[in-house]
Amino acid sequence: MSAIFKEHGGERTTSGKWWMSRIAIYSALLLWTIICLFPIYWTFTTSFKLAPDVMRGNMVPWWDFTPRWKGWESIGLSPRLIGEVSTVREEFLKRFWNSTIISVTASLLAVVLGSLAAYGLSRFSYRFGFMRNSDISFFFLSQMILPPVVLALPFLVLYKSLALLDTRIGLILLYTLMVLPIVIWIMRDQFQGIPIELEEAALVDGLGIWGAFMRIVLPIALPGMVAAFILSLVLCWNEYFFAALLTATNSTTLPVMVASQTGSQGINWWSMAALSAAAILPLIVVAIFLERYIIKGMAAGAVK
Repeated sequence: MSAIFKEHGGERTTSGKWWMSRIAIYSALLLWTIICLFPIYWTFTTSFKLAPDVMRGNMVPWWDFTPRWKGWESIGLSPRLIGEVSTVREEFLKRFWNSTIISVTASLLAVVLGSLAAYGLSRFSYRFGFMRNSDISFFFLSQMILPPVVLALPFLVLYKSLALLDTRIGLILLYTLMVLPIVIWIMRDQFQGIPIELEEAALVDGLGIWGAFMRIVLPIALPGMVAAFILSLVLCWNEYFFAALLTATNSTTLPVMVASQTGSQGINWWSMAALSAAAILPLIVVAIFLERYIIKGMAAGAVK
């Protein structure tokens, strides 16, 4: 009888430890979720505040403060002004369109070029002086270590001589170079996780190297490519330094407009928050629609 009680007592102890561990894990995840989402919450709520509410640090709508459309009115996107002509709204839409064209084009170019480079590094052996495949891969990644400010003067002089200042094509080329190392590194791991036997079977069936890449490898690596595209899109969309340095009027992007909400009277927090919220929304929508590809791309590197 005592053995039975000990057995049941051991089961209860094990079950209690399991529940305690689950509670601790989910509590930590919940805390981390709150920490990650709080800046977004603060941005959206601040866009509906008046100046006194911002200064007092009121946080909960309809509890600490009454939401107003002051921030959205400052960029012409409030319900009252949406049907009227607004110079500020036109400027916002121009910057938004610039950011969209530049970020999407640069990300697509980086994914295409980076995927081809990564495929070559994962399937063929290269030798460039003393450098081998691993050295070449690290060389690409090492470009991320270089601070952007070091490249400011060279790019300024180069773009001035090539008449690329304040042009979309100038930022597209620069952003493509900026995110290309990350795409190469991500896609190299993706291609290395695909068995080479699949391509060999395709070659035996009569496909060439390009045919095997397009019809066999590319569909399998598509989730990783989408994940790399989203990461590149976020980096390009949020880039401020080069956009402020190399543009003036025609090709200025949203981050530059957000940073311009400062003046002699201080920072217009409500306007800056409304602009930031409008800039965040497209990325949230893209992430929601492509979530399954992001998860597949992240999991692909973990189950090689």
